[in-house]
Amino acid sequence: MSEQNKKTAIDLNNLKAGGFIKERGKDLFTVRLRVPGGRLPVERLKKIAEVAEKYGQGAVHLSVRQSVELININFKDFDAVVAELGEGDQRVASCGARIRVPTACGGCEYNPNGLVDTQASALEVDRTLFGTPTGHHKFKVGFAGCPFDCPKSAINDVGFQGAVLPELHAGDCIGCGLCAKTCSDGALVMGDDQMPHFNPEKCTWCGDCLKVCPTEAWQAAKRGYTVRIGGKWGRYPLVGTLFATFLPENQVEAFISEVLAWYVEKGTGRGRVRLGDLIIQEGPESLLARLRTKFPESVVDATIAPQIINTQVGTRRIPQ
Repeated sequence: MSEQNKKTAIDLNNLKAGGFIKERGKDLFTVRLRVPGGRLPVERLKKIAEVAEKYGQGAVHLSVRQSVELININFKDFDAVVAELGEGDQRVASCGARIRVPTACGGCEYNPNGLVDTQASALEVDRTLFGTPTGHHKFKVGFAGCPFDCPKSAINDVGFQGAVLPELHAGDCIGCGLCAKTCSDGALVMGDDQMPHFNPEKCTWCGDCLKVCPTEAWQAAKRGYTVRIGGKWGRYPLVGTLFATFLPENQVEAFISEVLAWYVEKGTGRGRVRLGDLIIQEGPESLLARLRTKFPESVVDATIAPQIINTQVGTRRIPQ
């Protein structure tokens, strides 16, 4: 080993897995930083800017998954970059066949549409599951606070979307009709009795009726996450499909762990296969059955396999 490599604590044979991605330039790398939920305290942001200016070329890249990437970093500076980022409590992310840093919207902290605390969920998953090896391929998790789904949760391996099931306390209703006027899905209409009538089949669980009701006659019968599994983007996109409804927020980590356990088991010997492709091969009932034993109150009775989106040219390769 050369003297240069002895001084570098980073395993040069496993750079990408550690968040160091080779660039075109000789000896230059992109360093992907760990920003769960896209939330960055100002002091950490200042430290990132300082390191980027000192070791890069005065710029960073904001990835589509909410991470900050230092660009044009020479591999000789890896130790110094990691050490100085650590002074600001900023850690490097990871790539490869493992659970990636979770993405999330602002949730219910300040967004008026938010129904669940997506930031808390993202931080929990980052703390307990980040970097867990899958043995097969990358594994992405995303959290949306409401059905607007700004983070596009359905194109994650496991995507969570905030949901609330409304329930009318008729004795508190004054028949003002605000809920029906607000319901863009047509799930609420005012009847001849001047009372709102609810059609659950049209409801998207957005909770708008709860927000506008002046007497709080509309209450949450259930609140939690709608969960879709098997999504991905890239060359061969898939949209994840419905596997659970109203999953309690405190069961998120356990739910992901169970999906991962199924993925690790069923993917053994199949090479670099993504979760969605594996569900297509095995059929969704196999995963549903496993999840149903642990989350019977939330897992749906039946679902369809992740849906293929034919956006690319060429004949789609179907993994075996």
